[in-house]
Amino acid sequence: MPSSSARAHRANVALGALLVLGVFALGLLWAKWTPYLSKALTAQRTHHWSGSSILAVGGVRAGDGPSWRAATTFFHAYVLSIWPALVVALLISASVQALLPRSWLPRLLNRRRLITSGLAGGVASLPSMMCTCCAAPVAVTLRRGGVTRAAAMAYWLGNPLLNPAVLVFLFFVAPWQWTLTRAVIGVVTVIGVAVGVGLVADGRVAAPPQPDAIAPPDDESRGTTRRFVRALTCLCLILLPEYAILVLAVGAFRGWLLTLTAPSHQSLLIVLLVAIVGTLIVIPTAAEIPILQSLALLGVSSGTLGALLITLPAISVPGAAMVVRSFGWKAIATATVVVIAAGVLGAAVLSALP
Repeated sequence: MPSSSARAHRANVALGALLVLGVFALGLLWAKWTPYLSKALTAQRTHHWSGSSILAVGGVRAGDGPSWRAATTFFHAYVLSIWPALVVALLISASVQALLPRSWLPRLLNRRRLITSGLAGGVASLPSMMCTCCAAPVAVTLRRGGVTRAAAMAYWLGNPLLNPAVLVFLFFVAPWQWTLTRAVIGVVTVIGVAVGVGLVADGRVAAPPQPDAIAPPDDESRGTTRRFVRALTCLCLILLPEYAILVLAVGAFRGWLLTLTAPSHQSLLIVLLVAIVGTLIVIPTAAEIPILQSLALLGVSSGTLGALLITLPAISVPGAAMVVRSFGWKAIATATVVVIAAGVLGAAVLSALP
């Protein structure tokens, strides 16, 4: 028969898991699932995307120099778009750190092989449907909880690249070639990044998770709120200031970046340059759709569109800065190189499709 302390421990763990599940489900229902369902139904009915390119907000055009107005107008539009998801991500991350046993996340996501770790992280990312900046607090929490870099990186990049809502949006408002390219190259990118990062930083085999120690019930119940507040405060103080500064910087320089993303001709060097630029720019979820539509109207090549279809949502300077302490520069550099290569591959696939 289990002791009373063991039964109390299991009851506390079960309650904590239910609370985390509640924060996860209710938060995403408010920030993601309900709004995206409404957008999907509208897109199905109209076959038109109502949003405009966030890179042009404030009247910024290709070739415009850096300015404070460009920085602040972009920052305002970006934060207005992503703040609900960022709030939910911070609450989920703090709840997981405060309420779940440390061995649960490794048991769920760590696998013996890098490909299966990448698949596990990618599948886990499907419900949250965030941009990489909003997914960053959760990715940091995964790493703190003992999840391998391969699985955590797959979760981080799977959020934007495998986002089922964005695939639905693309299907309704864009050429079918865009949807197919994003789906296929998105899966290849997430698994490729997981394998590359795992080989460089994690090794080939993930260590099995260690069992949790049974703590006295009084110690478990005492201080849960304090742990939650401490985790939330640390996430906010560490991640948000540098994030805000870098978003302002991207906004200030976007006129120059727009110049580099709009070449009318296509070559391997141009596609490579566009893929690199795509990894610098930060955008909200699904913001690549109006950006690519506006570029297509300007006559931009399919290679450029295919590269940006992958690299724009996948990695950005602010997003990388948020997770680099947890993943390490080597892992971030490896992921960036793989994403750039995937952008070139996306360009080739979209150009080859009829």
